[in-house]
Amino acid sequence: MKLPLLLLAAGLNVQAAMPASVSAYQSLPDDGRAVVVRAKGDGVADDSAALQQAIDSAANKGAGGVVFLPSGRYRISRSILIPIAVRVYGVGKTRPVLVLGANTPGFQKGVANMVIFTGTDTYNIGGVAQPVPGAVPFSAEPGKAVRDANSSTFYSVLSNVDFEVGEGNPAASGVRMHTAQHSNLSHIDFRMGSGLAGVYQVGNIAYDLKFYGGRYGILAEKTSPAWQFTLLDSQFDGQRDAAIREHEAALTLGNTEIRNTPVGIEIDRGYGDWLWGADVRMENVSKAGVIVSNENNAYTQVGFERISARNVPVFARFRDSGKQLAGQGRNYQVAEFNHGLKLASLSEPGQFDTNYRTAALPAQERKDRIMRALPPTAEWASVRGFGAKGDGVSDDTAAIQKAIDSHRVVYLPLGFYAVSDTIRLKPDTVLIGLHPGLTRLVLPNGSPLYQGTDTPKALLESARGGDAIVTGIGLATGEVNPRAVALLWRAGEHSLVDDIRIQWGYGSPTDPFRKSERFDTSAWWDRQYPSIWVTDGGGGTFTGVWTPAGHAQAGFYVTNTSTPGRVYELSAEHHIRNEIVLDGVANWEFHAPQTEEEVRDGADSVSLDIRNSKNILLANYHAYRVTRSMKPAPTAVRISNSSDIRFRNVAVNGESGFPTCDENGCTAYLRASKYPYENAITDVTNRIEGRERMFAVYDYNGKPAGAPAVASAAKVDQLEQGFYSIAGAAVDSKGRLYFIDRHFQRIYSYADGEGLKIVNDYPLDPVNLAVDGSDNLLVLSSAGKDGTVYALKPNVPGTLISVIEPTPVSAHPQARLALPVNYWANGEFWDQLNPDTYEFATLAEIFARNAAQPKPREYVSPDGSLVLPAFRVTRHGPLDHLGYRWSDTLDTHGFVYGQVGQRVVFTNASQNLTLSGLIGAGGAITELKQVADRGGESAAVGPDGKVYVANGQVFIYGADGKQAGRIDVPARPLQLIFGGADRRTLYILTHHALYAARI
Repeated sequence: MKLPLLLLAAGLNVQAAMPASVSAYQSLPDDGRAVVVRAKGDGVADDSAALQQAIDSAANKGAGGVVFLPSGRYRISRSILIPIAVRVYGVGKTRPVLVLGANTPGFQKGVANMVIFTGTDTYNIGGVAQPVPGAVPFSAEPGKAVRDANSSTFYSVLSNVDFEVGEGNPAASGVRMHTAQHSNLSHIDFRMGSGLAGVYQVGNIAYDLKFYGGRYGILAEKTSPAWQFTLLDSQFDGQRDAAIREHEAALTLGNTEIRNTPVGIEIDRGYGDWLWGADVRMENVSKAGVIVSNENNAYTQVGFERISARNVPVFARFRDSGKQLAGQGRNYQVAEFNHGLKLASLSEPGQFDTNYRTAALPAQERKDRIMRALPPTAEWASVRGFGAKGDGVSDDTAAIQKAIDSHRVVYLPLGFYAVSDTIRLKPDTVLIGLHPGLTRLVLPNGSPLYQGTDTPKALLESARGGDAIVTGIGLATGEVNPRAVALLWRAGEHSLVDDIRIQWGYGSPTDPFRKSERFDTSAWWDRQYPSIWVTDGGGGTFTGVWTPAGHAQAGFYVTNTSTPGRVYELSAEHHIRNEIVLDGVANWEFHAPQTEEEVRDGADSVSLDIRNSKNILLANYHAYRVTRSMKPAPTAVRISNSSDIRFRNVAVNGESGFPTCDENGCTAYLRASKYPYENAITDVTNRIEGRERMFAVYDYNGKPAGAPAVASAAKVDQLEQGFYSIAGAAVDSKGRLYFIDRHFQRIYSYADGEGLKIVNDYPLDPVNLAVDGSDNLLVLSSAGKDGTVYALKPNVPGTLISVIEPTPVSAHPQARLALPVNYWANGEFWDQLNPDTYEFATLAEIFARNAAQPKPREYVSPDGSLVLPAFRVTRHGPLDHLGYRWSDTLDTHGFVYGQVGQRVVFTNASQNLTLSGLIGAGGAITELKQVADRGGESAAVGPDGKVYVANGQVFIYGADGKQAGRIDVPARPLQLIFGGADRRTLYILTHHALYAARI
């Protein structure tokens, strides 16, 4: 056992035994716009107020800034708050240290953070009692809270600042980092001693972190935008319980070491994670390298490659089953480990599988740093010294190019640098900025050299080959510059592109669709070459890149190269047709790539288009469409004429979380969209769709699929087609089907012998239907402040509606209740950690608690036979008809029915399970039981007593909970409902067509 763990076991102070790390910024960079902290820094005086004052002065009303903290030891007594877009860099020959003295008041119970990254309006939540979504207690000031960092917290950074925790602070956490894109922690040593964790709550990317002691190195839940967290080039040593304990953080590890601890990585009880690690080294890990929970669930995807293990007796332990995978001897390599849903074929449903392959440790292990160190700050030549203004108006092209031509290392201080021609790097150029939001190269709209129909012209261009570095800057190509490429990269395998933001909406940063003085910029979307284009043998390492500018044809475009490329934590968003394109590419790896599609900018986009490529790895890949989406999209990934594409840990979804406070109080919801990508992968060459949207392993070889392994249990007939997107179906007493095509605001009916009829097309935004005992339609609409319910007679053309007002819940012994057929609820944005036990509430516990809550109001049909509980509606955007409304009843694909005291079957997408529950007053559901190991869009109980689940195909389950068959449907099934005169017709609603199968 190594020295730190021996000292910890003896209860001794180990701070002196830990070597100090080299300062990444050895002197103060030349930047007159940055704020320099003026504090004692002697380790004795309380520097909390001075630190906070300097950081607040850089906040700049949310625009952010840069703070330099000189070498010293800064004792703090309360949380230091880093507002949105503020970057704090330690500078000097030694790293500055934040010191928490022994027994500091406020750091003994719960989680007390030394540093908190905060969200917009940092202080506006102060004084609000807990719990409030998005509020974090302000350590050492009881009753105060600040707004947590969230999915809109960008650019925040803490770098080159160490932490030291004295004895008697068991609740101490170094940093709470619940941020989104372009935030990072880097070059930090956490000497946590008696503390809880070095980092509590994570976001985006971190690198060169060293964790010594503490109960945990990292303790985390899901990131605030529900995207991946990537950790590179880091070390853990001597944690008391586990190096990392987390769930759903989409943890992605590269070149990371874990030593002298009982557990390497522990996934919390009742949860899964999208966990991926490559080139991880474990040593003296006594209980388990990784603890896997929730093991037979699509949300549990765990994969590793090239893991060296020394004195790790058990590599993997499965919490639920108790299964263990022992190491092979004292020292061994885990060449490959995968657990989760495996796709043997794109056309077939996946099966849960564990792959564990060991080998002897290689003589030479791969230990190369992923992130290259920057040159010493003494070598940084500021462009200001060459005449660059950085005022956003003056043409700085010549000055910047002169700096690059005459120096290897060039620094861009804070500023907007307008340019009119390509900035060209030398093969060994190092171009450095420290804030990509506030340090930009800007190409004004209408720049003459970038107009017309011609070959691409770069804003910033690398030389061919070489090992250039570009870090910490924004690139803005405007919108009306059709030849523009923000970054044209032809550099070699050892080059680095880090912390780069492709900016958009230069004329209006808050609204890229707004017209400028000279141009209607919204007309120029999808009119530029790609934002980042790697081509002609280019390659290298790309880390923390954010490319969301929809005026470009793609965010990240790689063509014509076999030079190896490694990409970590790439965020490509909001493009009209393609986010990431690979064409003629080989030997590339993508770790934690994430894409997002918005309502206008991305409604028709493909997340990833792979053409003519091979030997590609995609690990912890997340393709997301926002909850506000109202347009179906067929597939996240398109593959054509390609082979040897390895997918490891894939999440294709459309859920989105947000904390909401209104006149009814505060809550935290994670809403599920009806419009995620229908399929994860489409093999264009062989015309095959992959319906599984959550899986751990799939190897694409480019070959045609064979015959289905399981024959369809029933013949499926297409009844009608040509719809935009249908859902919300219900049947009347005669088995007649009613459903909605929401985009066209049409309510249809269908019955044998009658065919398809339009019942109503009033512009009232119908979403879901129910039928009462008198065969009147009840329509749930998204119109109105909290939605609206109205009734109409479906067999009377032009009938007027009758609005039903909500009333307090009362007894209706003979009435049926209409409840959602599918839910998404997992307590997002509430900290689920119990401050006394440090245990998390499980997904099942959270859902059961939420489902058991009765609704105080209800909508009652005119004849009193049907009751629709009034689920709480949350609003986003304007409160007029243009805003968005969400609720469990608005989000669901349809309703299921039952009287109080009866059981109802429904799906829970947040657990990927189908459940049954006992209906109570006010729509409460209790006594939950699992009836199927798949969840999905909907479920229905058939006349045969079996449960039919829509989850890519229609899966049939018997009373024993085991799969009894499958019905294959030409398109993805969304809502299932039994109808027809004998109730033996299974109607299957897909986005664009209506199908039926006889049961």
